[in-house]
Amino acid sequence: MKASLTILTRRFYSSQEVARKWIYAKTFRGEPTHANFRLETEPIPALREGEFLAEAEYLSVDPYMRPYMLAYPEGSLMIGGQVARVIASSHPRFPIGATIFGQFGWRTHTVCNPDQVEKDKPYVLPDFGTLPTSLGLGLLGMPGNTAYFGLRELCQPKPGETVVVSGAAGAVGSAVGQLAKITGCRAVGVAGSDAKCEWLLKLGFDSAINYKHNNVYADLKKAAPGGIDCYFDNVGGEISEAVIKQMNVAGRIAVCGAISNYNTSVAKVTDPQRQFVFKQLRMEGFLVWRWNDRWMEGIEANLRLIREGKLRYEETITEGFDKMPDAFIDMLRGGNTGKAVVKV
Repeated sequence: MKASLTILTRRFYSSQEVARKWIYAKTFRGEPTHANFRLETEPIPALREGEFLAEAEYLSVDPYMRPYMLAYPEGSLMIGGQVARVIASSHPRFPIGATIFGQFGWRTHTVCNPDQVEKDKPYVLPDFGTLPTSLGLGLLGMPGNTAYFGLRELCQPKPGETVVVSGAAGAVGSAVGQLAKITGCRAVGVAGSDAKCEWLLKLGFDSAINYKHNNVYADLKKAAPGGIDCYFDNVGGEISEAVIKQMNVAGRIAVCGAISNYNTSVAKVTDPQRQFVFKQLRMEGFLVWRWNDRWMEGIEANLRLIREGKLRYEETITEGFDKMPDAFIDMLRGGNTGKAVVKV
């Protein structure tokens, strides 16, 4: 017999309530502006068997959204992950009160049948204890797993090696540097302000370079006099060119992103292939979803390190669903330290 529909929430829920959502109103041309987004409402439908209703608590803004949305037509829902609370349910794995992660996009309420989702399936977050649930969008979610698997599986750092991270003050980069230190490596971060560089040093980075005020190539020579063994690339562009020129033989490069080029049509970088040939470098781009079958491994490993005091984090939190575009634009400008999230 099918389970009967259960609607027992902390407040009355009816199908007459509405959800708010942000629409991709106009194709991105250069840096996003408020004209690229439109706020709409829609009624929340009544639940059917096997569905649950999730109410967003925290939403993520990430660099990948900028290039990914170019594949979507105008009028599409803005993509993205969120930490949400199940407020009504007829699905046994998603009970009322559960805190979940879902790729639901920029919307306040979502009706979902998880059994009909083919990829990016929602999941119930593990117990974070006293830690904020927003970490499910950061160190205990996609960015944390990006750092964990990208560094571990692609860079394969060894104790004593030097690891350079670009975009080091972001959610992914700050975790990569700390994980490199835990492995016994020298960690060098490249970030966009003196304040961010100071924060990286507090996290345990051996050196931090402000690319806006310093000569990155010359400072790398000082920070990594023995050359660079691993490079975790979040930005691309001229910073990556400076790093690659100083890679050691058999160096490894994990390409996670290219945020320096997301808002431009032309990348001002010379051809780096000479370096790859003579230094026998290995570079591989990746999407973290390739490790979906090991997803909880990364979350549980990072959670353990946080509880042991070995892995620290910071969040830049914007208050209010109405501020989603502001948080997104600010993040692409480098305004965040650590993970950028929006609290609904």
